[in-house]
Amino acid sequence: MNVFDCAIKIEDEARRFYQNMRAESASPELKNLFAILAAAEEEHLRTLQKMKEMGANGKSDLGPVGAEACGFRPFRGTGGLKAATKNDRDFYLHAIHEEEQDIKFYEDLASRTKDEVVRQQLLMIAEQERQHLARIENIYSFVEEPRTFLASGEFSNLNDL
Repeated sequence: MNVFDCAIKIEDEARRFYQNMRAESASPELKNLFAILAAAEEEHLRTLQKMKEMGANGKSDLGPVGAEACGFRPFRGTGGLKAATKNDRDFYLHAIHEEEQDIKFYEDLASRTKDEVVRQQLLMIAEQERQHLARIENIYSFVEEPRTFLASGEFSNLNDL
């Protein structure tokens, strides 16, 4: 299987997972979070598709690890965790863990491959995953902002003296 096709398959699974979580969640706040996460995955998917187009030189095959490796999904699609996290306000922690696992996954594949071109492509994807992780962390900060904001009493009385 092609390195980029593998990454695209995984991100598409993530996007669909967040869309399903949005549909099943009862909380408007979580629906919003899942919609934003799905949109971030969609953007990440487009980036990977562009990377595939730029790196389409035919030397992107994962070889024997191929399709088996692309099935790597720690929690997506597992009903138990999905049911437990459907209304979990700290779902973000699961999403962060998932993104960190993706980085490790690509780095592990890179260390196991013998083809230098494929290894470099896997490391590029791992770096793209790091950037995606930073976006996910920023999303959480944005979503949590209303609950973590503290207005200082010093600025509560801004009348002219």
